[in-house]
Amino acid sequence: MTDDTPNPALLPAGFADALPPEAEREAAFVEAIMASFALHGYERVKPPLLEFEDSLLAGSGAAIAEQTFRLMDPVSQRMMGLRADTTPQVARIAATRLAAVPRPLRLSYAGQVLRVRGTQLSAARQLPQVGVELIGAESAAADAEVAVVAVEALAAVGIENPSLDITLPTMAPSLLDDAEVSPDLRRRLARALDRKDAAAVAEAAAEGGAALAGLTPLLHAAGPADGALAALAKASLPPAARAIADNAAAVIAAILARAPGLRITLDPVEFRGFRYHTGVAFTLYGPGASGEMGRGGRYLAQGGEPATGISLYPDAMLRAAPSAPGPARLFLPLGTDVATARRLRAEGFVTVAALSAQDDAERLRCSHTLVGGTPVALKRKKV
Repeated sequence: MTDDTPNPALLPAGFADALPPEAEREAAFVEAIMASFALHGYERVKPPLLEFEDSLLAGSGAAIAEQTFRLMDPVSQRMMGLRADTTPQVARIAATRLAAVPRPLRLSYAGQVLRVRGTQLSAARQLPQVGVELIGAESAAADAEVAVVAVEALAAVGIENPSLDITLPTMAPSLLDDAEVSPDLRRRLARALDRKDAAAVAEAAAEGGAALAGLTPLLHAAGPADGALAALAKASLPPAARAIADNAAAVIAAILARAPGLRITLDPVEFRGFRYHTGVAFTLYGPGASGEMGRGGRYLAQGGEPATGISLYPDAMLRAAPSAPGPARLFLPLGTDVATARRLRAEGFVTVAALSAQDDAERLRCSHTLVGGTPVALKRKKV
């Protein structure tokens, strides 16, 4: 006879328990990042995990409808959604609860998001997310501030020398709109651009005539920002696309004025990610091959208010940041007085008090034990 009882440790695909010491380390990262945001004047808000579907998916929230878990509220009998991204919620708060607060409005947040599906790079469907939103300012300086604040937040958790990839999600659609291409050709070009298939882009662009002649050169322009900006400057672009290119140049110049050593790349025709971006979009990468640390960009908040922001991913930072030793765990034998324990905690020790005579320092994973009122480091056993 077999036991069909489900394993209580089994979780749905894309969900996982965070265990010691990683859970504590992630929490420490979140607070360090939020403290860094606060130094730049960003004030913390805390939106709920659940909202009514019609408000959660309004405005920019519509772009993440397919990634949103839905359920029925048993109280109101209305559909609710579990947030897949915090930015639309912050935009709602700015437009309603904080509508009378003078602009520009600087807000920060930290919390969990849940998504229907993971990505090719990460199967996780529950993710920690921290970020900032700068609402009510429409300038290159605002976009630059958000990017540099995010870079400084990474530094606060020990991640140095990141790179910033800037994309222009509205450039390709602007060129396609100007060329007035057919829906079928538009779909083929979008697919080819998404795949970075230069041959397919050239073939499809040829069908669009002279109006799309600049697409292939822009595809090849992706790379370090100075080279990509030079290619954009030389390109023959219609007025709307030229305005996008000029804005990108202004944003990059403003970023470098505040962070001269930051490595910046630019891809003029990349448009992946959430579809609510209306200007420059950012992706922050950690050093080496540590991957994506955050993503953001310019968008329209509720009511058409200009906004820009970025979300950072603490779980990715855990993989990229150097490991630091945690505080020393000090074993307190039975009978240790309360005042001594309090003094030792004030000195920086984590105290682990014995609850029975069977408790000992090694079994409770302590690095020190209290001997005669003095902390003594335990000798590690040789393996």
